Amino acid sequence: MSETQTPAQKPAAPPPTTAEFPNPQEMAKIYAEVAERAARLLGETMRKQLKEGIHPPADEVGIAQTYMEMMARLLANPYRLAQAQMNLMWDYFTLWQRSMLKLMGMKTPPVVEPEKGDRRFKDPDWEEHFLFDYIKQSYLIAARRIHEVVSDIKGADERTKKRIEFFTRNFIDALSPSNFALTNPEVFRETLRTHGQNLVRGLKNLLRDLEEGHGQLRIRMTDTSAFELGKNIATTPGKVVYQTELMQLIQYTPTTETVYKRPLLIVPPWINKYYILDLRPQNSLVKWLVDQGHTVFILSWVNPDERLAQATFEDYVQKGVLAALDAIEEQTGERVVNAAGYCLGGTLLATAAACLAGKRQKRLGSTTFLTTLIDFSEPGELGVFTTPETVAALEKKMQERGYLEGSEMATTFNMLRANDLIWSFVVNNYLLGKEPFPFDLLYWNSDSTRMPAAMHSFYLRKMYIENKLVEPGGIEILGTPIDLGKIKHPCYFISAVEDHIAPWRTTYKGARRLTGAPVRFVLGGSGHIAGIVNPPSANKYGYWTNPVTPLPEDPEEWLRGAEHHPGSWWPNWNDWLAAQDDTRVPARDPAQGKLPVIEDAPGSYVKVRI
Repeated sequence: MSETQTPAQKPAAPPPTTAEFPNPQEMAKIYAEVAERAARLLGETMRKQLKEGIHPPADEVGIAQTYMEMMARLLANPYRLAQAQMNLMWDYFTLWQRSMLKLMGMKTPPVVEPEKGDRRFKDPDWEEHFLFDYIKQSYLIAARRIHEVVSDIKGADERTKKRIEFFTRNFIDALSPSNFALTNPEVFRETLRTHGQNLVRGLKNLLRDLEEGHGQLRIRMTDTSAFELGKNIATTPGKVVYQTELMQLIQYTPTTETVYKRPLLIVPPWINKYYILDLRPQNSLVKWLVDQGHTVFILSWVNPDERLAQATFEDYVQKGVLAALDAIEEQTGERVVNAAGYCLGGTLLATAAACLAGKRQKRLGSTTFLTTLIDFSEPGELGVFTTPETVAALEKKMQERGYLEGSEMATTFNMLRANDLIWSFVVNNYLLGKEPFPFDLLYWNSDSTRMPAAMHSFYLRKMYIENKLVEPGGIEILGTPIDLGKIKHPCYFISAVEDHIAPWRTTYKGARRLTGAPVRFVLGGSGHIAGIVNPPSANKYGYWTNPVTPLPEDPEEWLRGAEHHPGSWWPNWNDWLAAQDDTRVPARDPAQGKLPVIEDAPGSYVKVRI
């Protein structure tokens, strides 16, 4: 669930007018170190291969089959293919003609320009220098024409089309001239200025990342030494007051004399760690809620290993959400609480809420779903990785280890925004030879977690492939058929207009599935992370509301009638929560509750890194 915005890199020092040649002894020392580390890494890799056996490359996501089908469709219409080739050649001819005129000092309009916000080509030389401008436009012409061809394949089903477009986009992104030393003007200048020392430093960075990934490339996105949980990140004061084998329950220390009577439980996803909602005081949703007078509890999920291979989705309901509700009742005396679930945590919360409704247990006064998929009929680009074939291959890999490796899931999410989350760091770390900038959001994004094999297999098959959660009785939890229509308490949905992980039109479909509940749907700006972690002090993005009930079937109809509001959606949600029950009671100190304090927040479960 990793959507981030990359920060600006460290400002480089102005280059000297005359570059000094590197000290030969220092260069020899560096080369010797690089050679030694490379030899050691190669030896370790070979020993690992001999121990595990050499396996032929596996096409786990079905790229080969997808492109074989694409070629068959293209060759079935040779006229369309020939027309596309002619359009490409005409664009190149026009580019050559205009480039010659530009070389002679004449102003000519570009044949093609980068999309607005494309930071790969932000260096002025991409436009001002004749050669780099020509390289850039040549690439963009090819990219545009290839996209046109693959997006207009006749006869392929919609899922196949999306797979073709996704893999083609990643292939094109990888071939961008910005990713190569000789065709990136910034890297070219730096190489000349430092006499290649940037590439030597970049090679050292590459070897370091390979070593830390035990032979797999794990690109460092931020300076991980700059952050320490509980010190300068995840710092909101609180106590761990309860735990199971799957989670720790954190209760935060109040900052107001009185608090809302009804506690608030937050259920984060276990694909990532909870502290995305408690990064720094300036952007912490947890701290903001505490300051508004809420008694906030949050689940901190365990980072599982092979010992939890058989932990199920049902276990996460029972030993996660339901166990937390029981603990909160014992701690505060309140049986009914407000609850909020983020992403996959929202899917789990919806399941738990329907389970409680099926058992006729009044435990939830309201539920809030943050960028949450309940209806998985149109899961967006993640659907590329959740076909029956890819899930079967993933299950085979999980059965061998007992869990899904966190880095593999992180790579999947990074591929959804490869230019920002992969290639920008390749350029910065390996070509420019720089260290990544300290950035709390990217530290969290790099802090990946594993997932138990049994739970993850159930989730992928029953949700993404079969979409059983929206079918009454489609799944059964704790002996109770799950029917979302039985949820009667008020529900609040907040989605993000640019979300590529939980597309807002699909989360909207999920909101309409709660036919028995009063539902408020709110659409925030930006994406999956920035749209949620959007404090009022930032005054960014804005959000849309539309009080129409029931929600119209067409999300576009809802949007046409919606009103845009500036700033953060947090106050709107807080007002909605207060409207459910605004009774106040004296503040609850977790250190003085009925449950014994286990340890200080952020707890020990969250500190396990892999």
